[in-house]
Amino acid sequence: MAEIGKKIRIERIMDRDSRNMVIMPMDHGMSDGPIKGLIDIADTVNKVAEGGANAVLMQKGMIAHGHRGYGLDVGLIIHMSASTALGPDPNDKVQVCTVDEVIKMGADAVSIHVNIGSETESDQLQKLGYVAEQCNEWGVPLLSMMYPRGKNIKNPHDPELVAHVARIGAELGSDIIKTLYTGDPDSFRNVVNGCPVPIVIAGGPKTNTDKEFLEMIQGAMEGGARGVAIGRNVFQHADPVKMTKAITQIVHKNTSIEEALETLK
Repeated sequence: MAEIGKKIRIERIMDRDSRNMVIMPMDHGMSDGPIKGLIDIADTVNKVAEGGANAVLMQKGMIAHGHRGYGLDVGLIIHMSASTALGPDPNDKVQVCTVDEVIKMGADAVSIHVNIGSETESDQLQKLGYVAEQCNEWGVPLLSMMYPRGKNIKNPHDPELVAHVARIGAELGSDIIKTLYTGDPDSFRNVVNGCPVPIVIAGGPKTNTDKEFLEMIQGAMEGGARGVAIGRNVFQHADPVKMTKAITQIVHKNTSIEEALETLK
């Protein structure tokens, strides 16, 4: 029964035709505070839903302030990890929510963040294993944000490192992996080939141009990504609705960069 539940819920966070995902993380208020684009989280959720996002991702306390009840529907992923930019080690992600909690709140999926290479890597891996077991028990899809981060990580976009962290997430039972793009389709294809579950890419810092941003997404899709989980480059854009539409065109319809950029005009 749990397997059926997980299958039903995962349908709510992806496009049923392309089987790909456009997910908009909005959990930045925890790490960075009320930054631009997230001050009125209800308005931002409404905009990305209008643009065609499949799901939004946020901390449990923000659900009451900006998930749905108006506008278009959109899937809900509740984030279970937290750290702040103010703490002694921002790479130390702790668990702040439980699977049974998110079920009560109506979530379609959960996410957890693991920084491989951090000083608390072992604790984070233990939590990931536990959460994966609970997700299997209750039929809840698990998206794991797997990043190479720590004092010995020189290049977090290194293809071998990214492939390793993505595989770790799959090894411990994740259903979807969110990780960094390696910079080109060929190297990213190696990451995808080494991971038996779908991979979506993170957006990272806000890019300089819309074209640069959309080219990154197109390259990842060519390399086998199953979508994106991107925040700042969408909710801090001058027009989040149009940017979301441009992204969905590339992810779900494989349109050209030129066509996607036309959407932004």
